[in-house]
Amino acid sequence: MGIYSFEGRVPEVSDEAFVFPTASIIGDVRITGKVWVGPGAVIRGDYGTIIIGEGTAVEDNVVIHARPGKETRIGKNVTLGHSCVIHTATIGDNAVIGMHSTVTDFAEVREWAVVAEHALVKTRQVIEAGTVVGGVPAKQIRMVDDEYRNLWADYKHNYTSFCERYKKNLNEKI
Repeated sequence: MGIYSFEGRVPEVSDEAFVFPTASIIGDVRITGKVWVGPGAVIRGDYGTIIIGEGTAVEDNVVIHARPGKETRIGKNVTLGHSCVIHTATIGDNAVIGMHSTVTDFAEVREWAVVAEHALVKTRQVIEAGTVVGGVPAKQIRMVDDEYRNLWADYKHNYTSFCERYKKNLNEKI
């Protein structure tokens, strides 16, 4: 597993979490509860701080970083889609960041907000709670409804269950 300290900055990873062996966790990174970190993900707290809340899925090839002395905070039960980039931003509980999206410096994506695939949340942009946004730059498309919340609440359980399932059933091909 690629978990590294850097200049005295030591990652803290919950025993309940699962970090794929090809992921890289570096420096001041705090991973709580049942967080699933997929193949190729890079979570780099080399000169900033990264905090990831329980139940979050950090899917394949996600990159999370923070500016010097600053913080990137990911809430609980967040889905970070494949190959998205989160940089010195705050992501609220239950948010969904779509595949290949970017949320950049000092932006905030609030609770249950959704950033669609390939969208760009610009520096200091705020995505209000329960809003679905898309495009470059990200603009409101619609609001999240109860049907969507129920569907995603169910999806999110898949990744928390992966923590134990991967620990028990992931075997290197010989």
